[in-house]
Amino acid sequence: MDQPTEQIQSELENFREQWRAEVSARSRNAAGSQQQPQQQQKSASIQAGPSSTSNKPPKRNEFSHRKTTSKTVHLEDEDEYYQAQHFDEPEPSKTIAAQKIGRQDASSSKVEDQEPQTALEFYEKAVEKETSGKLGDSLSLYRKAFRMDDNVDQSYRNKHFPGRWSKPAQVNPSNAPVTVPNTAHHSLEGPSLSLPELITSFSSLRIEGAPPECEGVPPPPCPISELPDEILLHILRDVAVADVGDFVRLAQVCKRLAYLVTTEDRIWRRVCLGSEIGFGAMHYHWQRGIQWEPLDAAQELEDNADVFTLEELAQRRQEESRATTNMLLRSLYANSWLTMFRRRPRIRFNGCYISTVNYIRAGQASVHQVAWNSPVHIVTYYRYLRLFRDGTAISLLTTDEPAHVVHHLTKANLALHQGGAGPHLPSAVMSSALKGRWRLSSAADNPDAGLADMEGDLYVETEGVGPKYMYRMELTFRSAGKAAARNNNKLAWKGFWSYNKLTDDWAEFALRHSKPFFFSRVKSYGVGE
Repeated sequence: MDQPTEQIQSELENFREQWRAEVSARSRNAAGSQQQPQQQQKSASIQAGPSSTSNKPPKRNEFSHRKTTSKTVHLEDEDEYYQAQHFDEPEPSKTIAAQKIGRQDASSSKVEDQEPQTALEFYEKAVEKETSGKLGDSLSLYRKAFRMDDNVDQSYRNKHFPGRWSKPAQVNPSNAPVTVPNTAHHSLEGPSLSLPELITSFSSLRIEGAPPECEGVPPPPCPISELPDEILLHILRDVAVADVGDFVRLAQVCKRLAYLVTTEDRIWRRVCLGSEIGFGAMHYHWQRGIQWEPLDAAQELEDNADVFTLEELAQRRQEESRATTNMLLRSLYANSWLTMFRRRPRIRFNGCYISTVNYIRAGQASVHQVAWNSPVHIVTYYRYLRLFRDGTAISLLTTDEPAHVVHHLTKANLALHQGGAGPHLPSAVMSSALKGRWRLSSAADNPDAGLADMEGDLYVETEGVGPKYMYRMELTFRSAGKAAARNNNKLAWKGFWSYNKLTDDWAEFALRHSKPFFFSRVKSYGVGE
């Protein structure tokens, strides 16, 4: 071995020693800081005892919604890295037709057909396949990614979830040699502001126009900066009512708009109380029958003896809902309409809820061949649930992928394919769809619960396998994805029953393979029906 090679090897060995010493010092500091919280968690877990739940079948007219003492264990590690699906593309049939007549862009098709090259690209492709339910394809892609880089999962989390995965850096550890200069302890800008303090600092700013394109040229006009605050707030309110997502994205334009979006409580009050996307569109009583027929007026008035007309009953329920909203605003949401809109359970109408179920079933080896192992089958199916503003719902169980189903999940297609009609059409999957209705839980369902627990459940009743059966699903709202996004985009199972109308019997389905529903926005729905 020549002299330059030996010198390089010695330098590499010195670098490895320094790196090992620094990593070991950081791990010791991290272990010392986490030792005390872990001991507290262990003592708390020892004090907590097991809880028992009662599993009694529900009654037909008076369904039991009593809260049990046990709490569901949620896998936060799975939910905090969840990425919601968005179906912004046109229907698959339209895309295929556009490709046949040559309207598809050549550059975009090349990007889609490009094979992954790096380990991170293989891992991203595997996550995409797993999200769509193709578990077999995702497993092979995961294997390829980990063969190329055994730490590819950390690279993926650092890229897509940097705030959740990265740990705060240790500033100048005491036992570690300083190999890289650390400037975190001598910053000249002073302490950083918290988010509320940062937003408050924008209160005195104004909307500024774009700077001139070059020196000596007047800047381009900015009419919105000349508007009074009263007119500007009126425009922002109309934007929020039309699409609250577009309204929130205005905070990225400038600091003045960021201040108005986050602090203007009058706009968020209008959004919360409105019937477009707010709690004015939520139903806490049944609005339709299971077959979408109108409710029996005599039965409704019989349950409310002091009301004589359906109009008076609707007015009373609206007043009760408004009073409940005001009470929750003061007690749970600190008089903040923005906090209420983000955290209070509500239904979203601009998309559908999808449950992807994967499980493994043992197969049978061939009798004509000698095999060492028995084959297994990966079974994948989907549950779709779309809820409408009038209190109706559509439920669908199928093996078709979401991209081929969500655009056909409409009332018109359900009526078109009723009875198995039109099997040659792309929307033929709707022949298996079921009609239903939905409502949210209220204080009447949980009379003994506190303010924080009296809401948060969703009840869905649909058609059964035959005319004499009816299905009932009980779900509860959860949040998945980033911890800051309290948008109730997850529906976890609490129970699933079948009711026999002839014998008045309830039968409970086992939820062994059932998975929670996740909300996916569908652009073709618009703001929802």
